Order: sequence, then C-alpha cells, then structure tokens
Amino acid sequence: MLDPAELDRQYNARAAVPDHPEYLLRWARRSAETRAQMRCDLDFHYGNSPGETLDIFPAAHPNAPLLIFIHGGYWRALDKYDFSFLAPAFVDAGVTLAVVNYGLAPANSIETMVRQMLRACAWLWRNAPGLAVDPQRIHVAGHSAGGHLAAMMLAAQWPIYASDLPDDLLRGGICVSGLYDLTPLARTPFLHDSLKLDEQSARRVSPVNYLPARRVPLVTAAGGLESAEFQRQNRLIASAWPQCPVQDVAMPGYHHFSIAETLGDPHSALFQAALHMVQG
Repeated sequence: MLDPAELDRQYNARAAVPDHPEYLLRWARRSAETRAQMRCDLDFHYGNSPGETLDIFPAAHPNAPLLIFIHGGYWRALDKYDFSFLAPAFVDAGVTLAVVNYGLAPANSIETMVRQMLRACAWLWRNAPGLAVDPQRIHVAGHSAGGHLAAMMLAAQWPIYASDLPDDLLRGGICVSGLYDLTPLARTPFLHDSLKLDEQSARRVSPVNYLPARRVPLVTAAGGLESAEFQRQNRLIASAWPQCPVQDVAMPGYHHFSIAETLGDPHSALFQAALHMVQG
C-alpha cells in the first residue's frame, strides 16, 4: 500500500507537469476560437441545478452519431467551455459532439456528479430527434475524472434508472487517463478536503465495482509519461470488465495534459480509434 506522500506524487497530475498552466490557457483560447468560428448551441439545461448544462456542436447532416464528452479536473475544476476545442475534428468527420458540465466539488459529491451524468445522458437520448442525432449511435468519452464518469455511465442499468430508456442507450465509450478504483484517492492528501471520500464512499463510486449489463466496447488510453498509478488504473478497467471488448491505444510520449489534446487531433491514433468506434 502506498503511503500518503507517494499517493500525492502518483495522483497529483498538475504537480507532475510543471507547464500545465500553458495547456489550460491554450485549451481556453482554442475553445473560445472554436465557439466563435463554428455553429454551437450553448447551455442546454438537462437538469435544474446551475451546473447541469451542456453544449452541442452539430454535424452538418441529420441523423448523425453523437459523442458525449465529459471533462476532467479531478471533479473539482475546469468547465465544458474549456473543451470546445475538441469539436472541429469530430464535426468535420460527421459526428455531433455534446460537451457536458456537472456540479464541482466540494459543493457536490462525486455521487451527485454521477447522478447528474445519468440525467445528461438520458436527456440527450430523449432529445435526440430534435438534435438531429441518431439515438442508436450515442457514445460517451471522458478525460481523467471525466473518464471515471464515462465509465460509470457505461455501467449504468438504464431501464432501472428510467423505464423509458433502452439498456443499450450508450453503444460504447472512450476513457482517457481515467480513474476506475477511487479507494486510493480516499487516502490521497491533496484531494481530501475537496472530495471528502472515505473507503465506503470511494467504493460506491468506483466503476471497477460494477459490471455493464452488455458487452459494451471500450477504448482506453493513458499517456506513456503518466505515473505508474495512472497506468495501473488504465489497465484495471479492462481486467475488471472482462466481458467488454477493450482496445487500449498506446500513447508513448504523452503526459496527462498533452494526451487530452490528441482526442481532438484528427491525425492521432486516439482520435482515429474513437472515430472508428463512434462511426462503426
């Protein structure tokens, strides 16, 4: 078992990448440019709380596949507006992108965020005709904490959540640098005050403790420069969900922040794997 100091070293992605502020600034700048230059329908409310909003970047043709993207930030930072830069590559490839917000910690628990993402996915499926997307081709993606929330959505039993929803509401997922066993985070000092996880609550919101009802396909990736724990978490979901076809995309030379950019790069192996899944 890792001691608290080592847990901080392994999981504090910002501390591991000293120039991370440059990435965050670039994401914000590129995202603002994206919203100014292409069609986007902003701030749909999928729920009643202020954080329950999403943005739609529609494909040019109707009945397009839909990719739902959930942002990271350790459940306590960042915003959907920081990730609009992912839209051009997907929209150009004929995929509608929905970028989703959720309430952040410490005001919201991770369990609350999971419920919010359930509402967002259900809202998108129910409103698919009005959004000109194909309700039978909805996928979910996420980076870091968003990868965790995406995995929780893949494990959801939708007809139990709401009787009008199909069990195959999500046809697959792309989880990038995700966290799937949250029990180490309950012992990680730099996260303690904001996440307020204990062993029991961490288990309750860990995707490894659930099994998807279907053989839902999954694309995973972690940067080759990420910590040993992020690498272990990336391997963990494949072993925890043996019935699910998992394609792990090797990303040597990338760290926790640079890998996020590759999801919006049409020339990257990660984008190509995601596009193949969504269009398949």
